[in-house]
Amino acid sequence: MIARLLRVHGRVQGVGYRYAMEDQAQLLGLAGWVRNRLDGTVEAHAQGPADAVQALVDWAHRGPAHAQVSKVEVTDTSPTHETRFLRLPTA
Repeated sequence: MIARLLRVHGRVQGVGYRYAMEDQAQLLGLAGWVRNRLDGTVEAHAQGPADAVQALVDWAHRGPAHAQVSKVEVTDTSPTHETRFLRLPTA
């Protein structure tokens, strides 16, 4: 199991990005969370099998139809004890 912290920049708030990422992560069988940030970015923590996490990272570069992703920062991080993928409040 691996874990990655993602910070997604661009037009990613108000376009259903968090909901779409939650759906995508659940389809991939990942655990973690996604939330809006006050600076206009979306932040996510994803953990699971390496190929599934990479698939979510690849998806994050596209996002849902109305998103305009300009950059995705990806950082290695430690897995947590999450067992499902959650949508969290803005931080």
